[in-house]
Formats: sequence, C-alpha cells, structure tokens
Amino acid sequence: MSVPSGPATTGPADPRPEPPPPPTGTGYRAVFSVPEFRAVFAAHLLSSLGVVLCEIALSVLVYRLTGSPLLSALTFALGLLPYVVGGTLLSAVADRYPARRVLVVCDLLCAACAAAMLVPGTPVAVLLALRCATAAIAPVFAGTRAGTLGDVLGDGDLFVLGRSLIRIVNQGAQLVGFAAGGLLLAVVAPGAVLAVTAVTFLASALLLRVGTHPRPARRTAPGALLGASLTGTRHLLSDRRIRSLLLLTWLPPTFVVIPEALLIPYADSLGAGPAAAGLLLCAMPIGAITAEALAGTYLSPRSRTRLTFPLAIFCVLPSLGFATRPSLGWAVALLALTGTGIAYNFGVDRWFVAAVPDALLGQAMTVMQAGRMTIMGLGMGAAGAAAEYAPLRVVMPAGGVVGVVAVLVVVFEVRRTSGDRLPLPGDTRPRPWAGPPEARQRPDRQMIPPDTEP
Repeated sequence: MSVPSGPATTGPADPRPEPPPPPTGTGYRAVFSVPEFRAVFAAHLLSSLGVVLCEIALSVLVYRLTGSPLLSALTFALGLLPYVVGGTLLSAVADRYPARRVLVVCDLLCAACAAAMLVPGTPVAVLLALRCATAAIAPVFAGTRAGTLGDVLGDGDLFVLGRSLIRIVNQGAQLVGFAAGGLLLAVVAPGAVLAVTAVTFLASALLLRVGTHPRPARRTAPGALLGASLTGTRHLLSDRRIRSLLLLTWLPPTFVVIPEALLIPYADSLGAGPAAAGLLLCAMPIGAITAEALAGTYLSPRSRTRLTFPLAIFCVLPSLGFATRPSLGWAVALLALTGTGIAYNFGVDRWFVAAVPDALLGQAMTVMQAGRMTIMGLGMGAAGAAAEYAPLRVVMPAGGVVGVVAVLVVVFEVRRTSGDRLPLPGDTRPRPWAGPPEARQRPDRQMIPPDTEP
C-alpha cells in the first residue's frame, strides 16, 4: 500500500488535539455524543456499504463476462483470503503513520480500485486482482480505525460500546447492502453500482479527513515496513495473554460460519426457493444486531463482561440442532440464536485493549481482524469440502461439536492468563508486558491498568 515515507513527527504540523469534553448521557448515547466518533461511524457506514455493493456488483459482472459460476463465487472468496497478506505484511502501517492519514489513503485506494473496475474491456484477471487489492487494504483500515477509537473514546466502556456499534454496522451493511445491490442491479448495469461504490469510499475519506483530528504515529521505530510488521506480529503472538485473547476472538466465528456456508444447499434440501435461502442468510445478522443493541443498551459493563465466556460457548451450540434436519422456521430460529452470541465480544474487546501496549494497538487490531477473516474463510472452505463427502445433517452439527471443544480449551487458557478469577471491571492487578521495550506506552498518554475500567 502506498504510504508516506518516513515516520511521522510530532511537530507543529501534526499537533496532538486537545482532550475532548466529557461525553454526555450513558451507553450508546454517550458514544454518539463524541463528535469524532460520529464522523468515524458515518465513514464506516459508507465504506461498509461500498464493500458489500462492490462484492455483489463485481460478482454479477464477472459472471456476465465469463458465464462461470466458479469465477463469480471467487469474487466473494477473494474478499477474505488476502486479509492474511495485509494483516501480516502491512500491519505496522497502523502504528507507524498518523492514523487519519492512513484511513484516508486506504479509502482513496479502495475508491481507485473500484473506479479501475469501470474501465471497459478490463480483463477478468485484472478485476479479480483489484478485488484482492481492496481485501488486502481492508485489515489495515480496520486495525487503524480500531486504534483510532482508542484515541477518540479512551480505553474504557466507551471504547467497548464503540466497537459494538462498528460490529452492528458490519452486520447491518450485509442486510442493507445486498438488498440495495440487488435492487440496483435490477435496473442498472453492474458498472453503475461499482461507480456508486467508488463514491461511497470517496465520501468516507472526506468524512475522516474533516471530521477527525490529526494525531502523530504511535510508534516511530526505525526499519523497513515489512520487517516491522513481522516483528510486531511476532511479539504480539509471543505474549501468552494476547495470544489467548486472539484465539478467543478467532475461533467462535470460525465454527459459527460452518452452517452459514451451507445454507444454500440446506435450503435446497428442504425444497425451498431463493426467497427462503435469503431468509436463512438474513437470520444470523438479525440475531447479532439485536443482541449487540440490547446488551449495549440494557446491561452494565460488569454484566456484559460476565457473559463473555458463556456467550462464546453458546454461539456454537445452536448448530447442533441441524442434526434433526429442522424445518425452515426452526432453522431460522437456530441461526438467529447463533447470531446473538456475537455479544461475547464486549468482554474480549475490554481485555484485549487492556493487554496490548498503546504503541502496538493499531497493529494488534489489524492482526485481530485479519486473523478472524482469514480463519472464517478457511472454515467456510472446510465446511464445503466436508459437505462433498458427508450429508449436511452430519457436517453442520459436527462443526458445533468441534467448536464447543475448541472454545472451551481457549476459555480455559484465557482464564489461566488472567489469574484464578474472571477479570472484571474494577480489577487492578498489574500484568507485565512481554514485548519489546520500545513498544511500551508512550509517557504522554497514560494507559489504564490491565482489566480495569476507569
């Protein structure tokens, strides 16, 4: 990714903004009372819709050009697989350069990729390469944005609620984006939808440029970008606490997507039509949005944290119900219940931001996002491969069985790294950082004690 050369400085050209006034209200209202967050939220809404519109428009365009279902489906798969490239080789970008600059450049590059797809006669291979480019940029953008939330909202409950709202946007964008994309493609050509995609990325870049404050880079360590990315990732993974929290973030979604990846053949096995398949695909995001909104609105930080482990285990349990080959209505209910488990991320986000030093927060969030998307893609692929040799009523619940065992092992490891008791808001136990000394918190920004709520 093209980024400005050399580390950022903290001179007058890039001043640290004054602390914002205290937020007003409680819960999500307090988060939205922060002006910078409103800009980040609106920009994320636009860019998320742009990504979904790009996926569906490009898939239709590739299919019309080639008539190949495989290449059409590959446009969706390429939205997940390159995450591992951006999340490892480019992860240091999130901390080595000013966050606002990184976010704006990422949006502009995605807009340029979408615009390049509009060029008449573009070969299919180039279209797929452009899709890979936007997917490689995505984890850098997501990690930098997550680090920015730490600057905008702090490290306490506002950060956790801000991350929740970002997840709600992600789930809502799937519902609205695919519906809007389908309607647009019914009346206009795929190229027109790709043009809309480019506009959403440009609008997102503008919002971030004018709506957020300039901040210096978190880390100014010398060395090549590639080396810094790999070194930072290695140091993060070498810390037992951070490694266990990353696994807790990655594994439940990996097993949750197994039934989701098989919904189209499952709907066909029920003799249902495309409308029923669409309903099945919408059930999980609806459950996730509902659970996030209710937990963030009505539960206290302590209650949400206590639910972390139970919900992480629960989210993989509903897939066991597919062993009975449920009817359409019961399948929708099982998928909606699966979606509610996403609320376990409230606690994980709190513990993760407390465990990671500020100088590596952006890179840590990039690695988290890249790992999650990559392993979800592998989970989908494994589910499809297994379904080639075993019936759906075996593959779908088998994923739940393996998932429960895997999540229980990770939960045990997370508990071991946090002492003999569950870390809750109010705990003040110090925890040493196992990473490099230069990655510690800068003295100009004090970090809260691990597992502590301010």
